[in-house]
Order: sequence, then structure tokens, then C-alpha cells
Amino acid sequence: MKLAYFVHDLADPAVTRRVRMLQAGGAQPVVLGFRRTETAPEQVAGAPAVDLGRTYDGRMGHRAKATAMAALQAGRWKRLLAGAEVVVGRTLEALAMAEAARRLCGLDARLVYECLDIHRMMLGEGAKSRAMRAVERGLMRRADLLVVSSPAFLEHYFAPRQGVGSSLRLDTLLIENKPLELGGAPAGKRPMRAPGPPWRIGWMGAIRCRRSLDILTALAARRPDLIEVRIHGRPAYTEFDDFDAQVARAPNVSFLGGYVAEDLPRIYGDVHFSWAFDYMEEGLNSAWLLPNRIYESGRYGAVPIALAGVQTGRYLAERGFGVRLDDPQDLEAFLDALTPEAYARLRAALDAVPGEAFVADQNDCEALVAALSGRSGGLNDQYPDHSKATRLVA
Repeated sequence: MKLAYFVHDLADPAVTRRVRMLQAGGAQPVVLGFRRTETAPEQVAGAPAVDLGRTYDGRMGHRAKATAMAALQAGRWKRLLAGAEVVVGRTLEALAMAEAARRLCGLDARLVYECLDIHRMMLGEGAKSRAMRAVERGLMRRADLLVVSSPAFLEHYFAPRQGVGSSLRLDTLLIENKPLELGGAPAGKRPMRAPGPPWRIGWMGAIRCRRSLDILTALAARRPDLIEVRIHGRPAYTEFDDFDAQVARAPNVSFLGGYVAEDLPRIYGDVHFSWAFDYMEEGLNSAWLLPNRIYESGRYGAVPIALAGVQTGRYLAERGFGVRLDDPQDLEAFLDALTPEAYARLRAALDAVPGEAFVADQNDCEALVAALSGRSGGLNDQYPDHSKATRLVA
């Protein structure tokens, strides 16, 4: 099955993982998208990649103009996309390009909207927010499938704000942000870092929460005997006053740069805990998302620490592992009281969760491609009120 995949950032590791899933499931993707890096990759996981230009974090006006220009010129991809059976847009801007390509290239293809975050602009009551929601509703009326990474996106946004399941009928699908493991059984027993202070906390992935940085650097400065912090990933520098300077000033805090999937066992195996707090869009997207790091933590043996009252905390509570704090300021007291024996019990609870809860495998890839193509059918039969998504990767 040929598939056109429109994305917001060709260099995003999560895009590479999804392309690999599509390929493993039997699809032949062509990837078209913007980039946040200086240079564009010619391929994504071996799939042809079409560079639509550079965009920037936080510059919504520039991104809107770039999206409009790409959509208006979508007819130029007619030969490249000929025969595509499915067109997927990963984010709203990508969905706009995907629908334009489907129409201008004359494709008889299913349209899929993949939504991994609900931007704060979509949630306001001003003219821009209302206009953006209207655009999204219009595009979703033409779509065949909505893919989300957390059921809370449906419960708190798509159902009550956009009418999915009532005035807007389309299938919904939950794809959790799990590491992808192909080609056989997962690796054996995960090593455990020797327990005891200073307790090492890893903050991995999209580094975009100013409050988290403040909490961790302040505690490390006050109690270098108690914690060490290792930061790995891609900082959103627009969200911080001076990320590099703040890290440099804090004892026992290190920023170790980006990483690739092959690094995950090493960077998670090097810490006791994984930081899974996010206050970037407090009470909104940050309360609803299920981040990559909770699955990576479980797979590679770092005990996640999260806020109890948000979707991430509920996920941990339902599965019986991790640390759930009512307030991040409780972290110091928790670590002060933590013994090696108590930490070993936390690790044992994590190790008791079946490994398939944390990884996507070959079967998941095949089921994903079947769902995108419409071959699985009846996705909403289990949840007719659309309050939850059908769980494909459970």
C-alpha cells in the first residue's frame, strides 16, 4: 500500500519511528514535510523524503504562511504521489497539506489526521483560536480516521470541543508513543543502577518545560548530596530564558545532548528515575498527554516520577508502577526518605508489568497499516460515545 505521510519536522525521531512502523506493517510511505534543522534528510528510515522548507518553534505566523504556500502548490506532487491509497497528516498544519495534496493530485485516497498534541492556540476563546478550531473541524469532516496518542485528547478536547462522536462522525484510533522493537523477542533482564543517594534523575525527550527545569536545578543546587540530573533530548530554547546557562550554574545537572533510539537502553539504564512532569501547557495538553518517556522508562528500567492528578499519573496508577506525587515540591521529602530497599520494591513493581505494555512490535505495525487502510473496520464499535479511542497498541 502506497502512503503519503505529511509531517511537521522531517528530523523528528518520532517521525522516523512511525515511518518504520508503516514499513514494517506493509506500507510504502513517501514522507513530505517541513524541518526544524538547517539541512533536510534525503530519506526518513529509507523512505523518500521531500523537504518543504524550514520552520521554527513558536513562530506560528511563519508556519501558517509556509503551510498555505505548500498547500497551494500541492499539485506539483502529482507524479510522486500517484497511486497513494492513504494520505496522513501528522499535526493540523500537515493535515491541511495532506488534504490539499489529495484534492489537487486527484487521489482516491483515505485521509487520516494524526494528532499528538493539542496546542494551546486551539483552546482559547479569542478570534484566532476559534478560527483554528473551525479550520480543524472543516478538515476533519473530510477525514476518515483520527489517530491520537492519549485517550484524554478525545475526552477533554475532540469530543466536547470539536464534536467528535456527535456532530462529527469519524473513526478514532489510539496509538501510544511506545518504542518500536522488531525482529524477535525483547532483550532480557534490565540492569538496575545501584540504589542510593545521590539519586539520579533522567529527563529525556522533548525538553520544553520551564517549571521542570526550575524545580530540578533548584533542588540540585540546594541538595547536591541528594540528587543528580541528566538531561538528554532536544530543548525548545524558546521556552526558556537561557537553558544552557541555567544548567551550567546548577551543580550535579548535565545536558548531554540528543540521542537516537539505539541510545535508549544506555541513557535510561544510567538513572534511577525518569522525570515525567510537564507544565508547559498546565491544565491543558500537559494534563492530557502520555509522553514517550513513560513507555521508554518502563522498557529500559527507570522508575518514572509523575504528577498524580494528570493522565500520566493515572496511567501509572492503573498499571501499578512508578512514583506519583501530588506536588513536585514533595520530591525532596520523598527522596530523603527513600531507602535502597524501598527503591528495589519500586523497580520490582516496574519489572512486574508485562513487556508488551511498553513496546510496539510487528503485530502492532500490521494492525496499524490495516487500520489506516480501512481494512480493520468498525473501529468505534467498542466506544460508541467516542469518549475513548479504540486501543490498537494497548
